[in-house]
Amino acid sequence: MKIFLDSGSPDEVEQSLRTGVLDGVTTNPSLIAKEGLKFHDVIKKIGNLLDKYCPSGSDCTVSAEVITVTTDEMVAEGKKLAKLHKKVVVKIPCIPTGLEAVTQLSKLNIRTNVTLVFSAAQAMLAAKAGATYVSPFLGRLNDINADAMAILREMRTIFDNYDFKAEILAASIRSDRDVIESAIVGADIATVPFKIFQQLFNHPLTDKGLKKFLEDWEGYQKTLT
Repeated sequence: MKIFLDSGSPDEVEQSLRTGVLDGVTTNPSLIAKEGLKFHDVIKKIGNLLDKYCPSGSDCTVSAEVITVTTDEMVAEGKKLAKLHKKVVVKIPCIPTGLEAVTQLSKLNIRTNVTLVFSAAQAMLAAKAGATYVSPFLGRLNDINADAMAILREMRTIFDNYDFKAEILAASIRSDRDVIESAIVGADIATVPFKIFQQLFNHPLTDKGLKKFLEDWEGYQKTLT
């Protein structure tokens, strides 16, 4: 499973990339606004960080979201975003005009991430339109007492049945457990906030074991003096 960071902070992106386990980034104007930075400048900077840290030949990407809703506007905006950096994927909402824009952009070889997906039907249509990524929002589904993992499982089955090329990108992740369950179901990617990315590394037994190891080593060194 690929792991993306959902962030508008170049500092968080660089820190996460240094671990060697991050595969890409998703962001949006809201996340970037929290950083007080210019949207296009941040996208370029994140793209350059991906160039620096991602292994040669890997397909690390940064998803940058449009802020328009008509097809022509989204296509025009998508073209501009794609020119910011070669690793940009254009993030487009799952609405009829959005999928029309996805169809047009895919014909121009501009990669897209269809966002705000909440059903297997929407995911299927997005894949048929030519999306590179399809992003179901798991946390928001759970908020309305829907079974997010069941819906994700439906998407996985449909994509496998018809050999859709789009990758399923599990979004609106609320916990490290969401990441594991998404992996079990078969999501291709999970995009996670920085806090949850850090949580994936942690376990109390690891901390306990490391502490004991260091204490034993210190005690052993004392026996040599």
